[in-house]
Amino acid sequence: MTAADKHDDIEPDFEPAETGSDDALDEPRLVREQGLDARIATIVEPVLADLGYRLVRVKVSNLNGCTLQIMAERPDGTMTVDDCEEISKGISPVLDLEDPIDKAYNLEISSPGIDRPLVRRSDFDRWMGHETKIELSRMRDGRKRFRGVLIGARGDNAVLRIEGKEGASEVELPIEDISDARLVLTDALIEDSLRAERKARKEGSSRDA
Repeated sequence: MTAADKHDDIEPDFEPAETGSDDALDEPRLVREQGLDARIATIVEPVLADLGYRLVRVKVSNLNGCTLQIMAERPDGTMTVDDCEEISKGISPVLDLEDPIDKAYNLEISSPGIDRPLVRRSDFDRWMGHETKIELSRMRDGRKRFRGVLIGARGDNAVLRIEGKEGASEVELPIEDISDARLVLTDALIEDSLRAERKARKEGSSRDA
């Protein structure tokens, strides 16, 4: 059975967060960075919020010498090239002032992409039914890495349905212990992502009319 087949079998026990609202903009991230990445996130997150965007992830890497990637989105999940340019213009002066990186770096603004990280409770609810990889910061049942179909958020846990030799079972993983969670790229995910984007853009056009 594929992830797409399982999607209709999962009954949510939550009320999905409405995208595009003030509550969605203010919703805190539960999966956060460490070290330098965390310091930069503290600097840029309020600036992004003032511009009307939500921070998804900050990552400093050695790509092209040094690259600072800031992943963001609108509360409705959309992100355009114009949005990236607006964010770059908005946060560059703040980064220049705070100077958190002690060497030259490339600033990269991007959308979360289809196989996106999951960082907020609503992310785990919104993308239920899709295959997901989760890595924990501490061992659970002798392992840190889990892969299965996302059931959603239950209390303070993310719930996966994992196929094993003895059949499927559910595992609850504390969100506070998650160091990385992201969707696995599948045909079903691509289809749902494109459908959600079309809906968000249509609603945005209706509001602007």
